[in-house]
Amino acid sequence: MSKSTVQDWVSELPLMQQSVLLSAIRGPDGISKCQACRAMIRWFRRCVLVSAFDGKVFNSPCQLGGGSFTGPSCNMQDYDGRFALDWETAMKPKIDAFLKAKDELPHHYLTHFMHAAEVLGYQHPDMRIRNWWFSVYSRICRVLYVVPETEVMMRRRLSDNELDWRATGDETTMYSE
Repeated sequence: MSKSTVQDWVSELPLMQQSVLLSAIRGPDGISKCQACRAMIRWFRRCVLVSAFDGKVFNSPCQLGGGSFTGPSCNMQDYDGRFALDWETAMKPKIDAFLKAKDELPHHYLTHFMHAAEVLGYQHPDMRIRNWWFSVYSRICRVLYVVPETEVMMRRRLSDNELDWRATGDETTMYSE
């Protein structure tokens, strides 16, 4: 039996959607380990990868484990020093800080992360996680003043069909020799 670092559901996606997820895994170069995006990236990794140290999937950004690469993004007391009843509440300050610090990030990485959040927001098998990431995708679109794609639009653009992909992009995004 082979092992994979990606969760089983990821390998069932079209290759283009898998590529979008993998493009956001590493995080941006030149950014401090304390930058607001790090908590978001660690939670993102937990939603896509199997933790190497633990050999398991984490369904909460607050759960202990995962080392520094897929470690916790929050604890249940992160929300104004009070105990949060759910991880969504505990993560609210993290997404707020991420969006406030967006100008510190390379635009290229921010768009990779936005599209990866979109894939999670439409495709993640856990509805709670899916809904949370769709709200992140929507908020990133709002702060960038762009209109979110519908699920049908995203699936067409990232369907592994080159004609559909070309039909949804600009000529400057196409490979040329």
